[in-house]
Amino acid sequence: MDVHDKLDELSALVEGARAMPMSASCVVNRTQVLDLLDEVRALLPGALAHADDVLTDRADILREAQRDADRLLEQARADAAELVSEHEIYRTALGEADLIRTEAAEQAHRMRQETDDYVDAKLANFEVALHKTLAAVQKGREKIQSRYVEEEPAAPLPY
Repeated sequence: MDVHDKLDELSALVEGARAMPMSASCVVNRTQVLDLLDEVRALLPGALAHADDVLTDRADILREAQRDADRLLEQARADAAELVSEHEIYRTALGEADLIRTEAAEQAHRMRQETDDYVDAKLANFEVALHKTLAAVQKGREKIQSRYVEEEPAAPLPY
């Protein structure tokens, strides 16, 4: 039994006591009341010690909870810093990728331009050679035709 049970017994004893007529007083068994009060006194040091233990445990539990909260908060801060760092790395990587893409596109454009210039120069040389060849062919045909005109007036050769 604890202190509360004994106090409940004492209250029941007083409530169940015979009332005195015309007064708020009652008749209780003195021995019973004194015995219950002695039992309450005997239980009080144990109850108070238990209450002190609970308060001590409460303080220890609160300190442990505060340590856990501090540790969790520190971990959360570290995780947040890591996420920010990873985000910065990601943004940096995106920037570098954009730069590489831009440089590759510029290099491809330059190479296309250089290739087109090279092919155009070769075609121009080929065109000059073809013009010279065509001029030589025309000159040769004219020479052949002029021979036939001097010898006999005949129709031109069908080429």
